[in-house]
Amino acid sequence: MPLTTELAFHSAQSTYSDPGALAHLYAGLPRDPAQLARITRDLLIHRLEAGFYDHTHPTDRLHNDAETRYIDDILRIITERNPAPLTQPREPGDRFVGVCRDFSLLHCSFLRHLGIPARIRSGFADYFNSPGTDASQLFHGDHVVTEYWADDRGWLLADSQLTDPVVTAHWNADFDPMDVPRDRFLVAGEAWQAIRTGGADPAAFGLHRPEEGPFWGERFVAGNIRLDLAALNKVETLLWDVWSEDEGKPGEPLPESSREFYDRVAPVVSGEVAFDAVRKLFTEDDTLRTPPTVTCYAPFNGPSEVTLRQGNL
Repeated sequence: MPLTTELAFHSAQSTYSDPGALAHLYAGLPRDPAQLARITRDLLIHRLEAGFYDHTHPTDRLHNDAETRYIDDILRIITERNPAPLTQPREPGDRFVGVCRDFSLLHCSFLRHLGIPARIRSGFADYFNSPGTDASQLFHGDHVVTEYWADDRGWLLADSQLTDPVVTAHWNADFDPMDVPRDRFLVAGEAWQAIRTGGADPAAFGLHRPEEGPFWGERFVAGNIRLDLAALNKVETLLWDVWSEDEGKPGEPLPESSREFYDRVAPVVSGEVAFDAVRKLFTEDDTLRTPPTVTCYAPFNGPSEVTLRQGNL
């Protein structure tokens, strides 16, 4: 059965997910999405996970690995540290020190290589809370997962970070990581609607809680909508790449005109997204489309202007 235009689009590599000259490293990968998620898990370690494995990240890796935008460069780092086949698990000290975007993009790259439609989604997870946290106290943390196509069920969410029990023991994640419930991970547009029309507290959505810094609330969620729309169009930037930002500082409320703008955008990237609609919105709206040069607010290295590799949309 031929793939639809949407599924064919998401079966092909993007500029960001393409292994390029290192595609030979993918020889021998299994076709099972769950096995690919575990392989991903065993090649990467999150910046914040060092303590889970009785390991300390070297400072240069902590600061610099996750500034790597493209999968071919990530693969070079992984294989320079350990040249074994990708199917061989790495010790924590040999892993790429990344963030959720890197886990999801590598998993996505594996799936696309095998012709399985996949994309990454930006949003907010409620499961990075301690086990037993009261529902009223749950924080919805900034997060990225893989969305992959299953012929019998359609699009499913997968979180490769959760495929190691050492990690999930720390969190309130009592579900199959290859089928993340959609009320446990809200894509950015649904988080926006939960705040604007569902009565959700804006302070419960962000990179961290309000007492820990300014990256939370409506302005932060709006930025995630831009990232999610870009990812749906296979432009999978770093999470701290910024463009077309409203005037104002992190943590400040958005102006009403911007709220109304995202009220119109959020439904397009929510629920069962319409392929033609997300393509049209991204390619025709100057505010939302990723420009050739973005401002990168690297958490450790500070802001810089970065010109992105250009590929076909």
